[in-house]
Amino acid sequence: MDFSQVSRIDTLSPGRFLWQVPDGWQQGRGAYGGLVLAALLRAMEATEPDRSRVTRSLTGDLCGPVQPGPAELVVEVLRRGNNLSNLDARLLQGGEVQARASAVLSAAKADAHVLAPLRPPAAPPFDSLPELSLGPPDAPVFTPHFEYRSAGPAPFDPGPGGPLGWLRLRRPPPRLDAPALIALLDAWWPAIFDGRPRPMATVSFTAEILVAPAELDPAVPLLYTGRVAGLHEGFCVEFRELWHGDRPVALNQQTFAILR
Repeated sequence: MDFSQVSRIDTLSPGRFLWQVPDGWQQGRGAYGGLVLAALLRAMEATEPDRSRVTRSLTGDLCGPVQPGPAELVVEVLRRGNNLSNLDARLLQGGEVQARASAVLSAAKADAHVLAPLRPPAAPPFDSLPELSLGPPDAPVFTPHFEYRSAGPAPFDPGPGGPLGWLRLRRPPPRLDAPALIALLDAWWPAIFDGRPRPMATVSFTAEILVAPAELDPAVPLLYTGRVAGLHEGFCVEFRELWHGDRPVALNQQTFAILR
């Protein structure tokens, strides 16, 4: 089953959706955050009537573990201006909010400036790196749904410059969309790992989408890089990037709680 089916939602009424949280996508006690945020974004995009308005940014909080089974997604339109829509969404299970997110959707605007070509991180070609075999008990349950090829010295070891490697969905969807990019941003292990996994949980997530996802071939791997930006009192802030050639695809900042 491709990712667009895994994160599919069903309309209950205007602004209300039902999502069957799939089994086999867990990270710790609940579904991994990239999947949860992708479903919330899919609900917000489904609420927007203007198809020219696409996701520019997403912010979210993962409040509690989302369990396999039914979940209700509730979307509120905060404002629809002439060119920009602001939306908010909540995921409810058992009468409690387990996750929330806000998104900014807008139609394309003419670029005001032409920038010099951006330089992606230097990395070995995808085909020159071995595929990592990740899965329980050493890696989260969801990891077999992704293909990882690390340019670092070993899995969970970031190397001197932080995690670097290639990433794609093992079963690519017919087309990439913003929810799929959100999931890909969250799929790599945290940069703070020092050769071994440690219990951590994402508490805050911000993403910026910098391309039209449908223009990308979903079967072509994206280059991933990440780095630790700060550490304080058991919380770690991390920056992440996805690249396609010399094009930055998406940027991400996450705050992790280090559980022990």
